[in-house]
Amino acid sequence: MTVIVRDLRPEDPADVENFTHARQLALPYVLWTAAGVLHRTLHTHPDAHYRSLVAEADGEVIGTAQLGLAHDSPEAGHGYLNIYVRPDRTRRGAGALLVRTAEDHLAAHGATRLFSWVLDEPQNRAFAERHGYRPSRSAHFLRLDLTNATLPPLQPPPPGVELRTAADLADDPRPFFELDAATIVDEPSDVDAEFTDYDTWIEENWKHPLLDHALTTIAFVDGRPAAFSAAHTDGTGRYATAMTGTARAFRGRGLAKLTKNDSLHRARAAGHTEALTGNDAGNEPMLAINKWFGYEIRATEVRHVRELT
Repeated sequence: MTVIVRDLRPEDPADVENFTHARQLALPYVLWTAAGVLHRTLHTHPDAHYRSLVAEADGEVIGTAQLGLAHDSPEAGHGYLNIYVRPDRTRRGAGALLVRTAEDHLAAHGATRLFSWVLDEPQNRAFAERHGYRPSRSAHFLRLDLTNATLPPLQPPPPGVELRTAADLADDPRPFFELDAATIVDEPSDVDAEFTDYDTWIEENWKHPLLDHALTTIAFVDGRPAAFSAAHTDGTGRYATAMTGTARAFRGRGLAKLTKNDSLHRARAAGHTEALTGNDAGNEPMLAINKWFGYEIRATEVRHVRELT
């Protein structure tokens, strides 16, 4: 058996589908679609030097990697590589070869510190540590069964608060961009991020094929964008909260719950049966909100860091 690593072939639908299938098997707590994989491969900002890699054994895709530079970070030199091997195809050298190829690429483009999410399982953590990565923060994957969940009842918005959808902003999504940019700086992470380029945000986020404009809820307070809950859907009945955030000036008013509850109710009314989300383990306010909705933790990832010298 020979294992090789190569770039994903975006022009080959079968190759993209095989990449997506391998990711679904390795990480079923995230929405993976061929359209989403293709969009990220083709439309990530050039400064990220982004690549999607596959590990192939005798013609079969058994592992995948997504890697790049954190081009939206105010601090230079941060790179990321997320490696996933099919759980039924481990111990064939695919993971090690993906890591080596990714590290060489990132180092060649100036990365000095590398970050990688690793499932919190003994064999995965041991693999990361063998390759020089040390554990950092952790994050949880959560799930809610929308068919049986008892969602909090919908409440009328408080005076001065108006709920709109991203679809309502189709002619001018800039208010959504400004709100996303205002909240991303407070998201718990090892790597700070800033959204400063509107055109890049449009290309990478607004036009992302999984972003469901009709189910993404945005709260406006006296005409100002204040809070939002962004929804991703994959066309199979699965719904995921990509981000919930509230601008600093409007926190403490229950707007995050308000927007997420609105989005969840409309998702269920639209026929979605499963809701997914992810939370930094230290983000206690958002974990409390999701527990209030009935979400349960299904798995945990630990971010690992390696310094390149």
